Amino acid sequence: MKPTAQIRPVSYVKAHAAELIRQLQEVREPVIVTQNGEAKAVLQDIASYEEDRETLALLKILALGNDEVARGETRPAATVFADLRKRLALSGSEP
Repeated sequence: MKPTAQIRPVSYVKAHAAELIRQLQEVREPVIVTQNGEAKAVLQDIASYEEDRETLALLKILALGNDEVARGETRPAATVFADLRKRLALSGSEP
């Protein structure tokens, strides 16, 4: 948990939901919601959430690529580009 993260009890979230949403959009910092003194959830603005999801998707793609490299499932770039040029020529889409 970040030391700068805001921590709010669930009762505060219930009582100040609209204010909290405005704050999330302005500050773009997550709010940790506690229940009975324990962290139970994180609230964040939608833009930050979408950015986080995109970042995770890119990290998964990178991890898959690293796995392929580790298994030796790679081809030289020159071969890949030559194959692409052939496909484009066959489809009539070559520039």
